[in-house]
Amino acid sequence: MSQRAIPQSKEALLKSYTLRLKEDVKSMLDNYTEVIKLARVEEESQLSRATQAEQDQYEMQVRAANIVRAGESLMKLVSDLKIFLILNDFPSVNESITNKTTLYKHMQNELDAKLLSLRDELATDLYELEDEYYSSNYK
Repeated sequence: MSQRAIPQSKEALLKSYTLRLKEDVKSMLDNYTEVIKLARVEEESQLSRATQAEQDQYEMQVRAANIVRAGESLMKLVSDLKIFLILNDFPSVNESITNKTTLYKHMQNELDAKLLSLRDELATDLYELEDEYYSSNYK
């Protein structure tokens, strides 16, 4: 596939999509890594066990929410990319229009030929009927 020149605004939009992708994936990875770190073996600390458990639980909830947010952002990015492709894929739209136009012109030519053939048959039949009528003894 040949590389087409992309207008400046489209290029900037594609760069922003790339940046969003990298940021969201990094966010998911960082938060997942931190959740795994929270599953550590208990250390001696100045906090009581219950307080440490509550703090760890809260941090896990926040990190899980961050992972979900990043996932939703990636799903929105996929949707945006689909819309971008649909709205800006002019060569394939033009190709589709050309193919449909060719198909319909071919169908039109076939129908025109059938109609002309039908007209000729009807004219012949009508001529024969008129000839029979005017030459008949039962007028």
